[in-house]
Amino acid sequence: MKQKAFYAVILCASFAGFSGIFIKEMSVPASSIAWFRTAIPTVLIGLWLLYKRIPFFRGNYKKMLWASSLNSIRMYLFFVAYVYTSIGNAVILCYTWPIFASILGKYTLKETLPKKQILVLVIAFLGLIIAYSDKTFSFENDDFIGMVSAILSAFIYAVTVIIFKSETANYDRNELIFYQNFTGLFLFFPFIFFINPLPIPKDYFIGLFYAILIGIIGFNLFFFGLKYLKASVASSLMYLEVVGAIFLSYLWFGDVLSVNMLFGGSMIILSSYLMQNNFK
Repeated sequence: MKQKAFYAVILCASFAGFSGIFIKEMSVPASSIAWFRTAIPTVLIGLWLLYKRIPFFRGNYKKMLWASSLNSIRMYLFFVAYVYTSIGNAVILCYTWPIFASILGKYTLKETLPKKQILVLVIAFLGLIIAYSDKTFSFENDDFIGMVSAILSAFIYAVTVIIFKSETANYDRNELIFYQNFTGLFLFFPFIFFINPLPIPKDYFIGLFYAILIGIIGFNLFFFGLKYLKASVASSLMYLEVVGAIFLSYLWFGDVLSVNMLFGGSMIILSSYLMQNNFK
């Protein structure tokens, strides 16, 4: 089962690489995109729960709603990071979340964190830094706001992963997705209807596809993997999202594949290979 869980997370990371394409192809602000990303999974999974006659709020639902609220705050900080600081700063700092998740998993879930696993995690993170080392880095006043937001977003994301990991035995994967997105449905509602520009028909189609592929299918795979893998392992594998994003940007937008990106991406792939063979 761990083998299937491992490949499920890899597939999730591959799907997540499409996020940049969806975001760039939509004509509305990122805050409105966040509403599509959270509202559609909430509504569709909510209908599924009704069909299955599963109560919306059962078990340790207060804890899950807390995680849902944290996830909404995390998404907002994520967008603030990209608004106020450079792409290089934002990507690298936002992707510190697997490091936070590994540390939190060790102390809250009592997961072991062998030195070899730490080394593999470091290889992945260094690969990320190298891949984006040719991007613009800046440390102006506005960048401080963006960088702090990125770090906070990363830490909060790690906390939510740990919370959901602790409840994977008590909830179906679809329920976890429902709780993950529930608060965002209401938090981001004003942005979609009361802030210009309003969505055009294309945005609704892309938003629907984005929410289903990433929000439902992608996280269904991730939560399946998270149930059978250590949080540190599942989180580290998500670095492959960066490789997918780079490759898809090359295919879709014609972005240049620099030597740094190829080398850094190779390091991330290497770390995933080592993770597969040593820490499942």
